[in-house]
Amino acid sequence: MKSLKFIGASEDDLSEFPKEAKGAAGHELWQVQLGLMPSDWKPMLNIGAGAYEIRIHVLGEWRVIYVAKFADAVYVLHAFQK
Repeated sequence: MKSLKFIGASEDDLSEFPKEAKGAAGHELWQVQLGLMPSDWKPMLNIGAGAYEIRIHVLGEWRVIYVAKFADAVYVLHAFQK
């Protein structure tokens, strides 16, 4: 399983999600760590090749942007409320 690496303030931003949304984000990121795709996602071509957005619909709309194309880790770039 790949490790998670948080870039910039992404870990702090994710920790600000409500408990239910944070749990959903954690589950989706765990799936990505295992080499699977999240349940609701879209490619983020404007960010770069291999960047994806996880879409969470719990107590509002939440997003997590990540890159998983590297062998060593899943890089979480950004987490925010839409």
